[in-house]
Amino acid sequence: MWNLDRQQQQNGVITSTNTGTQQNTNNGNGSRSGSQNPPKQLGMTSAISLAGPRPEDVQKTDELRKALEPYKVFETEEELNHRMEILAKLNTLVKQWVKDVSIAKNMPEAAASKLGGKIYTFGSYRLGVHHKGADIDALCVAPRNIERSDYFTSFFDLMKKQPEVTECRAVEEAFVPVIKMNFDGIEIDLLFARLSLKEIPDDFDLRDDNLLKNLDPRSVRSLNGCRVTDEILSLVPNIENFRLALRSIKLWAKKHGIYSNSLGYFGGVTWAMLVARTCQLYPNATAATLVHKFFLVFSRWKWPHPVLLKHPDNVNLRFPVWDPRVNASDRYHLMPIITPAYPQQNSTFNVSESTKKVILMEFNRGMTTTDEIMLGRASWDRLFEAPSFFYRYRHFIVLLVNSQTADDHLEWCGLVESKIRLLIGNLERNQHISLAHVNPKCFEHKKGNTNNTNNNNNNNNTSCSQNSSGNEEDKTGGSQQTTSTVTSSPFCSMWFIGLEFERTENLNVDLTESIQNFTEHVIQHGVNIKMLKEGMSIEARHVKRKQLSQYLDADFLKKERKSMESHNNFNNQIMANRKRLSTEMQKDGSNGSTNTNVKRSRVSESNEENSNASSDAGGATTPTTPTSTQQTPPTFSNANSKQATPVEDHSDNSNSGGGGAGAGNANGNGNSTPNSNTATASAQPATEVACS
Repeated sequence: MWNLDRQQQQNGVITSTNTGTQQNTNNGNGSRSGSQNPPKQLGMTSAISLAGPRPEDVQKTDELRKALEPYKVFETEEELNHRMEILAKLNTLVKQWVKDVSIAKNMPEAAASKLGGKIYTFGSYRLGVHHKGADIDALCVAPRNIERSDYFTSFFDLMKKQPEVTECRAVEEAFVPVIKMNFDGIEIDLLFARLSLKEIPDDFDLRDDNLLKNLDPRSVRSLNGCRVTDEILSLVPNIENFRLALRSIKLWAKKHGIYSNSLGYFGGVTWAMLVARTCQLYPNATAATLVHKFFLVFSRWKWPHPVLLKHPDNVNLRFPVWDPRVNASDRYHLMPIITPAYPQQNSTFNVSESTKKVILMEFNRGMTTTDEIMLGRASWDRLFEAPSFFYRYRHFIVLLVNSQTADDHLEWCGLVESKIRLLIGNLERNQHISLAHVNPKCFEHKKGNTNNTNNNNNNNNTSCSQNSSGNEEDKTGGSQQTTSTVTSSPFCSMWFIGLEFERTENLNVDLTESIQNFTEHVIQHGVNIKMLKEGMSIEARHVKRKQLSQYLDADFLKKERKSMESHNNFNNQIMANRKRLSTEMQKDGSNGSTNTNVKRSRVSESNEENSNASSDAGGATTPTTPTSTQQTPPTFSNANSKQATPVEDHSDNSNSGGGGAGAGNANGNGNSTPNSNTATASAQPATEVACS
């Protein structure tokens, strides 16, 4: 049904939506009894380790669960029941609507009463990992006599009349059409699919591939969310361990600013598939161990080797699927993670060179942090501490999105956010920019803030330099400093993009074309879909770090500085521990101590695990940062076709201070990917950055 309170049984594990409790027929911690029967293999390859949990692993998992509680990732029983009541009401409304529309189309009432109609859930709620206040992704399934036009007219009008519904709006022109609403305090995104069936029974299963026959592409895309979610749940060995690990990884990703599919990072379904793959490789591990192994596996993954949860289904219904052997464009995807349900798609299509570098940097940072946690030298709170973004870089582009009304602003911001990745692609094509790091958080501008801008001949030129000590200097000659308001619009939102430049003497970078192409493309798209209204505008400015106080709250910037200092201290502590360990090993080796053998055996075990993880990723050492060789069309081979090699630990390559952020060591070649769109250029006052 639409709710999750029914118990599921899989591989001897019984689960429910009470996510804080694990009910297991074995020992409650993921170990298996009855080992005389070989475990079923889940995934493309065999497991790396079948070892059960140790007492310290169970303790770490308890500590992890307690560390998550302050972040409100668990809902109470009352809140869960409230969600199920809302979905029950929505399901009743759908059945009645299908009946009423059918009667209006001259169908006998007796026949119309049997047609059915049903609400299915998918995403975080269906997976059982939603947090307090999270929205619900749902799908309205209707029989063949109900048209999509009926859904966006009569059903939409029906929902607006409900007393519990507010903020109801239809997005019919979207790639996956949706009705968004607030139903009794819960945000709901409701998709629509029309099946070629006469009736929709209550126990209907959407996983049957034959359901897709004769369906329109929009219905197939709408069904894909439910089908993928159900496949993921069927492909993990222990659902409760999977859920707790996924809650942890999602919280970590949000805190570290890499949770946004539209901006080129990973979305919710992508994180779920990565955690599910980790569960397949370590089927008996507890949640704490899974979180640690997650970073081990994917910090060393041989991208662009794809992540697959199962062998692709041999189905031919003529829908496009991800296949680099057939589709040339698929060969250029940077971090392919393939959905398990037909038609298989790459969930990370939007990933760019810059977002890939940021994700890999955070994977390595996570590996370092969880190493310290598992060794008892740090707590889980360290993993969920947000790193400093605004003290990583010296130069930023700020996008200011302005509107006159709240409703207009909501729609306008949604459009701009969906297009920001195009600006990132434009910036990456600049040979002097090694990284364009977009912060996924949208900041609201507070009235009364002012922006000190340097005007040179009144053409809004912006230039700066960096001396050898890293300090910023203005290079505007004898221009005088004037003060102007950031915006006069009643509603203004901002996105920030941190820029990192190639280290070149006397570098002058002209960003005019990149920025103007983007703004013109967004405005033109707003005109095409008839969204653009009077007062809607978008502006891109180059600002330096010292100018951020004109856009952001002073207390927030102080927290950013403290975060930067905290991460630097943590990194220094890690380096000191590694140096001390290296010194002890050298000293013990010279004295012939038996402790040397113990320490070397630990290193050997670590290398063996790294080798196994590398084997699953494609069998070769994975660079921690992208290289220019990955711009050529990659080849894809079976995960077992190559021999594994040990992988060194390069996880500590982050630099929280200055303009590095750890990505400064990456090779920013600035080449574009085929999935980046380009807008037309037009003349406007130049935006120039000069640095050395």
